[in-house]
Amino acid sequence: MTRKVWAYYEEVPVPHLEMVPIPAGLITLRDARTDTTRDVELLSFSIARTQVTWAQYAAVRGEQAPDNRLACTPVHSVSWLDVVSWCNAASLLFGFTPAYTISGTDVMWDVSSEGFRLLTEAEWEWACRAGTTGPRYGPLTEIAWTEGDGVDGPQEVGLKRPNDFGVFDMLGNVWEWCWDYVDTARYADYRTLRRGGWADRHWSARASVRRGSMPGARLDDVGFRVARGAVGDAEDHAGQGWSQQADLQRGTLPVTTFGWTPIGAPH
Repeated sequence: MTRKVWAYYEEVPVPHLEMVPIPAGLITLRDARTDTTRDVELLSFSIARTQVTWAQYAAVRGEQAPDNRLACTPVHSVSWLDVVSWCNAASLLFGFTPAYTISGTDVMWDVSSEGFRLLTEAEWEWACRAGTTGPRYGPLTEIAWTEGDGVDGPQEVGLKRPNDFGVFDMLGNVWEWCWDYVDTARYADYRTLRRGGWADRHWSARASVRRGSMPGARLDDVGFRVARGAVGDAEDHAGQGWSQQADLQRGTLPVTTFGWTPIGAPH
């Protein structure tokens, strides 16, 4: 199957993005800065069974994967801004209304859209845990590519055991961009990364671990996974544990400590 992509005149293969339904549920998230927790009720949504690969990323852009040997490995060295633009392009390609309105570096999420998008942190952790409560959903060597495997780069997606939702590589291989800010009071426009990567030690490959980076940064151990699903009305500006109003309010809080926020996702 082929379809014209954007303004390209040549035909390119439509990439296969297998989506997995994730049930509604309740997850407790910890705010590491204030040492508090909050419960987030999640609506059902769907996520890609694997991280987006080089082949999928290139196809949506009307290009060929840079190296056939890497086609089935997760795309990396893509910025958060690259990723939200790609999500919109993928939405148009598959006939969905894009989830994002992009103006330069300003990005707004229409939570009523069925288009492709990044996961919120609450969605990511719920999908990662898949009903488990420990730091991981299985033995690390069985579920994740990490420093302990002795590999020298990202590995082909889907080779390790999936979690109980049927999703592969929710830990290890490459970190995944999420929608949320890290902490607007301390890190301005930094966006969140989750999961741990192929070169990280075991303590980074845990469901609660997070780091962050500038939305324009391209890092060789960072890729992404897509989600789909409307989670509110267009005027809500909130959904799945994220709130534009909370981002604005948090940005006004005084900074009382310095350095990276301790392990655990602040909201």
